[in-house]
Amino acid sequence: MRWPKFLSTMGLVLLGSWVLALFARVELSLGPVPVTGQTLALLIFAALAGARIAVAAVAAYLLQGVLGAPFFAGGASGIAVLTGPTGGYLLGFLLAAAAVGALSSRARSFPGLLAVMALGHLVVLVPGVLRLSMKLGLGGAFEPGFLRLLPGAVLKTALAAAVVWLLRRPSTGRSGAAPRTSTGPRSP
Repeated sequence: MRWPKFLSTMGLVLLGSWVLALFARVELSLGPVPVTGQTLALLIFAALAGARIAVAAVAAYLLQGVLGAPFFAGGASGIAVLTGPTGGYLLGFLLAAAAVGALSSRARSFPGLLAVMALGHLVVLVPGVLRLSMKLGLGGAFEPGFLRLLPGAVLKTALAAAVVWLLRRPSTGRSGAAPRTSTGPRSP
């Protein structure tokens, strides 16, 4: 890998990790699992950056948080967050980054992209509920760890799909018509 490409890739990885940390600050506490903006940022970043860079960004985010950067929800940090009752959601970020990063480029329609984003949320929620159930039992974890988060997940899924869909659309002129492409010299 050439140095400029390596440096730009590393820059994207760090940017992605810092965006996740920033969106962890957008938080609404609804019990043992806070609703944050992280999954919104994760889905958009993974769809735009691709699986390889998105997984690396999530790994960098987790590593920085474990090493003491106040990157997790509520400004928390340390290994205890990752191994604690809500750590499954954070580990689900890795799976979602891989899934959304790999599948979103194949989504040729808005409903297809919406389905990929919904899958991304599901891939975060399932390991989260499973890890939370180790403390609360499966029945005790399902309501606060899944059902309470569902309205926010639906909203963030739709918003992420809309943002990615709009960013991927080809540019249009002011009139809304697609830009003209030229295959040769223009005639007067």
